Amino acid sequence: MADVSTQPLGGRRATLKDYLKHAFLYRWNMLLFLGGVVGAMVSPWPDAVLPLLAAAEGVYLAGLTSSAKFRRAVDAAVYQEQRRPQIIQNQRTLQEMVTSLPAEARRRFDELRQRCVEMRALAARVRGRAPRSRVDDGSTAALDRLLWVFLRLQVSQEALKRFLDRTRPDEIRARLNDAKKKLDTGANDERVRRSLEDSMAVQELRLDNYQKAVRNADYVRVELDRIEAKIHALTEASVNCQDTEILSSQIDSVAESMQSTEKAITELQQITGMVDELDEPPAILLADLGAGGRKR
Repeated sequence: MADVSTQPLGGRRATLKDYLKHAFLYRWNMLLFLGGVVGAMVSPWPDAVLPLLAAAEGVYLAGLTSSAKFRRAVDAAVYQEQRRPQIIQNQRTLQEMVTSLPAEARRRFDELRQRCVEMRALAARVRGRAPRSRVDDGSTAALDRLLWVFLRLQVSQEALKRFLDRTRPDEIRARLNDAKKKLDTGANDERVRRSLEDSMAVQELRLDNYQKAVRNADYVRVELDRIEAKIHALTEASVNCQDTEILSSQIDSVAESMQSTEKAITELQQITGMVDELDEPPAILLADLGAGGRKR
């Protein structure tokens, strides 16, 4: 069984039962063990051969399960098995978010993602047939994170557009001015005065929310352009830069630049109502998102 790097386990950890199960079900062991059982049954001395076969199997299981290399491989397999439902859900959420975009936004995302795929393939050809390095893995993770932030900003942008399209600032100002005039002309009834003051406060709050949405929409538009440029720069660097330390530094710089953006997205969720259910970016570059966007 191939060695794998230690995985950060969450939830249930691999147990002795898991180690024994994986060791016993290893294909070569199953082949030899079942072949030995069949051979023992057709031999003249099955009562003597079967106990020897069981003892040999016990020695094999004990030896393999005590191997740190084997345990790491099983730990990784158990970890991936536990993550599988979450990975499936992440891909569903990703697909829903992509298909929710209008045609133009979907086209922009698809073109950017395809650019990443093409540049990664070109970078692999430039490096030859050498195995993928840690820098390549880091570049892929960084691109997935950038594309994920880009997509979430696009969804926020569409939500802000809908909010702005359905909000009439002129109507809000007219109602605010009307309430002020009525209050200035003198409302003798205290209940009427309180009602007008409350109405003014509500309209001022609505107007303030609208102005915030305008500023947020401007920010999202500029940030989408910035992240798009970052993605192009990172994919081009993966082709042109053969110095792994420089490329790693660029990847780290990209990751740091996303912290303020992700904080802004969290704040936008309170306005747009978009809920981010994923703890980590999905594998966008390897995902099957279909072709074309939904027409609107």
